[in-house]
Amino acid sequence: MEPPSAPPCRVSVPWQGLLLSVSLLTFWNLPTTAQLTIESVPANAVEGSDVLLLAHNLPENLQGYYWYKGESAMDNQQIALYVIATQETRPGSVYSGREKIYPNGSLLFQNVTQNDTGFYTLQTLNISLHKELASVQLHVYELVTKPSINTTTNTTVTEQGSVVLICVSYDTGISIRWIFNNQSLRLTERMTLSEGNSTLSIDPVRREDDGEYQCEVYNMVSSRRSDSIRLAVIYDPTTASSGLSAGAIAGIVVGVVAGVALIVALAHFLFFRKTSGASNQRDLTEHKPSASNHSLGTSDNSPNKVDEVSYSSLIFNTREPKQPIPALSVSTAAETVYLEVKRK
Repeated sequence: MEPPSAPPCRVSVPWQGLLLSVSLLTFWNLPTTAQLTIESVPANAVEGSDVLLLAHNLPENLQGYYWYKGESAMDNQQIALYVIATQETRPGSVYSGREKIYPNGSLLFQNVTQNDTGFYTLQTLNISLHKELASVQLHVYELVTKPSINTTTNTTVTEQGSVVLICVSYDTGISIRWIFNNQSLRLTERMTLSEGNSTLSIDPVRREDDGEYQCEVYNMVSSRRSDSIRLAVIYDPTTASSGLSAGAIAGIVVGVVAGVALIVALAHFLFFRKTSGASNQRDLTEHKPSASNHSLGTSDNSPNKVDEVSYSSLIFNTREPKQPIPALSVSTAAETVYLEVKRK
């Protein structure tokens, strides 16, 4: 007995899905067309050099190239027409004789000047008379000349003085920067630059500003530096600044004055105190002998007595001429002086 056979399986694919798949495959396989562009070689040209305006991504089946000065294809601004079939160049209304068109559509500018600066436009024409446009900007610069530095003041300056340095250049379309000791100058709050950086002012001058100064002029294609000028800063101790604000200085002065006043007051206090103590001690000393005498008279054997009084006698002999002394007379030739010596 044979097993039952399974019915055939049919898969239904919508026709819209097949159409979408075919459309996507067709889109992916379409060749991409790059846009026509122009490149300036070099991007920034030096006056007197040659510049190539190089064409990229040219369309196919072309029959000619048209070059124009400006950003649009104007007949009165046409430089030249190049015919591919005959490799012939036909000059336009602004043709100067320095332009040359190559078979690849590129334009060579010879001995460019600053007047050649601006936009240039290439227009292509194919056999179907379809046109495409692309523009590029040409930059032409002159080589800068060597600048110089002038000063309105002496280059030997006393500290806390001022100085003004001026960079002199007759070039146009330039930028200026300042060089200090062969490095780019770092501006401080004491330094100011004029519009265009041609004038450098330093006020006040400090000892760290002493050194070699140069100015440099430059553009996109060249740069030149001036000769260096030496700024000599002389230290003047009479104009030295402490770097403190007026308020801080006033506070210091007030504090010093107050401190001096306090010291003087303390000295007066100590002086008067010492003077008063010495006076009291002197008074006490003057009163002690009488008290001691009184003590000796009443209680000489007191165990708590403080002062002891001893007596010494000095005998002064008065010498008289040797004469006989009467027997019954009382001689007063000798006098006894008692001194009181206090022992503590």
